[in-house]
Amino acid sequence: MMRTLPIAPLRSAEPGAPDRAAAPVSRARGLLTLRRLRLGSGLVLFGYVLTHLINHALGNVSLDAMEDGLDVVTALWLNPVGLSLLYGALLIHLLLGLQALYAARFFRWRPSETLQLVSGLLIPPLLISHVVGTRVSFVTEGLDKGYAQELYAFWVASPPLGLMQVAVLVVAWIHGCMGLYFWLRLKSAFGRAAPWLLALAVLVPVLSLLGFAQGGRMILTLAQDPAWRAEALRPVHVGLPDQVARLVAIRNGMLATYAGLVAAVVAARGARTLAEVKRGTVRLSYPDGRVVRVPRGTSVLDASRRNRIPHASVCGGRGRCSTCRIRVTDGSDGAPSPGRTERAVLERIGAGPGVRLACQFRPETNMAVVPLLPPQPRARQADLLDRAQSGEERFIVAMFVDLRGSTRLAEERLPYDTVFIINRFLGAVGDAVREAGGSTNQFLGDGLLALFGLESEPEAAARDALRAVDRIAEAVDTLNGLLAADLEHTLRYGIGLHAGPAIVGAMGDATDARFTALGDTVNVASRLQGLTKGLGCVAVVSEAVYAAARVAPEAIRDVAVDGRSEAVRVSALGSL
Repeated sequence: MMRTLPIAPLRSAEPGAPDRAAAPVSRARGLLTLRRLRLGSGLVLFGYVLTHLINHALGNVSLDAMEDGLDVVTALWLNPVGLSLLYGALLIHLLLGLQALYAARFFRWRPSETLQLVSGLLIPPLLISHVVGTRVSFVTEGLDKGYAQELYAFWVASPPLGLMQVAVLVVAWIHGCMGLYFWLRLKSAFGRAAPWLLALAVLVPVLSLLGFAQGGRMILTLAQDPAWRAEALRPVHVGLPDQVARLVAIRNGMLATYAGLVAAVVAARGARTLAEVKRGTVRLSYPDGRVVRVPRGTSVLDASRRNRIPHASVCGGRGRCSTCRIRVTDGSDGAPSPGRTERAVLERIGAGPGVRLACQFRPETNMAVVPLLPPQPRARQADLLDRAQSGEERFIVAMFVDLRGSTRLAEERLPYDTVFIINRFLGAVGDAVREAGGSTNQFLGDGLLALFGLESEPEAAARDALRAVDRIAEAVDTLNGLLAADLEHTLRYGIGLHAGPAIVGAMGDATDARFTALGDTVNVASRLQGLTKGLGCVAVVSEAVYAAARVAPEAIRDVAVDGRSEAVRVSALGSL
């Protein structure tokens, strides 16, 4: 029988330990900083919009219910903490939107990306009038407005303002829902939750607009009463003419400032294009015979997109996934040296001579290039295409488990018996992985790939993976006991475990695309599993896993891994 592997107890690494092993963790977290900033600010703004939509929906009950709901919303957002969080998120999200407008090289996106950017740019001008009429009027002029005054303005005094209010609600909700979709679509539970989320995405704005309309109808009735108008439209609520004039000036100034920012971004894009044109063009040749001319300094990936040449790029050209890599077959002597970002990725994948990242490589002379990976697969549905093309970069722990001696097993037994035993083995390992907090991603003949960290932070993922090694040993021991009467040899296996950044997404061909992971982290885990035979052990765990888990391994050694110029520091667990 195989004994449970003697895993080192989970204890914190010593303060003086070298930080080289922790580099993959810090690198992965650094790469996700901008995305998390965009996500965090977007979630704050989405929460703000959601509370207001719910408040509007109370109009289906009564005007008093809307006013009571407004008191709750005010207490939630207009305290010092809420205001700081809201204004900070608004500023960050606005600046990141302008940065996205500037960074976009060519406007040939998928419709979903176009809609998200356009809706994001439309929200500020639509929102400014409402903000000035409510929050700014209170801060600068001391005006105390409630739903009565706002609905009167929207439905009686200036119906166009009411249409603008409806527009900002719809646009902001669509923009927020699309952002949530892009974030959640690769989560393992999204498929089950999608129908409920879609129902909420439709129900919330519909109820809000119905409540807005119902409140307007009540105001139209109340406005027929002169006494009500005299009380509701007092200067303390709507302001004197000079106060209104000052607020209009503030609104116009804010609109002009935003227009100036957008114009500055567009001008910066124009200046960049003009500078590229002045620098001349270069000729790029592709293996299918196509030759294109692009401004000097344009990346190869942008050149492909501009000329509608299919080119793989899971991370969207951010220099992280390496799927856009090419080989320069002619003109490499005049190629600029890789920058820090590109060099780090090339070293990580052990790239050979002439291999570059198309998204980072900007030729200055005529060159011939060959994309090394096939273009992104066609998908059965637009949703699947979005997932496969955009992907998501996450810190994961990849585990490869392989059954030893399956060939001999097939020679000694009937096909049915062989399949039965292998399925029992894969079932036992899969259960152990899931119990430890991981997920089985691919079944590869008599082995499998398991992933940890799809829904958890790096430290928790690494600890779960280490715990899974023990659970697998226990599960296989139990299985060997059950099959002892039928097997001449106990089932043996090998495990490779490595941690680091990887691209996760739906990948495959036109008829079969599946959610999986790719990248150097997965490749190294596979090769570490292959080293278990030569090292005479059950599991080979990289030092990066221990660094992520913040535990110290019992013993570490350097091992050579195919495809990598540098040795990998690993710990060998268990003995065969």
